[in-house]
Amino acid sequence: MKKLLFGAFLLGLSLPVLAAGTQYAMRVDGLACPYCAYGIEKKLKQIDGVKRIDVDLDKGLVTVNVREGVELTEPQMKQLFKDAGFTYRSMTNQPL
Repeated sequence: MKKLLFGAFLLGLSLPVLAAGTQYAMRVDGLACPYCAYGIEKKLKQIDGVKRIDVDLDKGLVTVNVREGVELTEPQMKQLFKDAGFTYRSMTNQPL
C-alpha cells in the first residue's frame, strides 16, 4: 500500500513537468469570421507538438500552446499566416 501511495505521489509531482511547454500569442490582421479561425486552426494543427489553439476574432489574437521542446519561429508564423491569407503582425511567448 505504501508503494502505491508513494508512486501516486511521484506521479503527481511529475505532472507539472509533463504539462510544461510554451504559450505563443500572435497578432493577426484579417480574421473576420469563424471560417477564418477554422483555416488558421487547420494550418497550426499540422505542426507537431501543438496542444491547444484559441482564436479571438474580435482582438485578432491567435493563442497557441505547444509542448515542451517545440518552438514556433517568427519566419515560420509569417509564412503560415501569409499562406492562409492573413497578415501576421507580431508574436510573444511565455512558459506555461
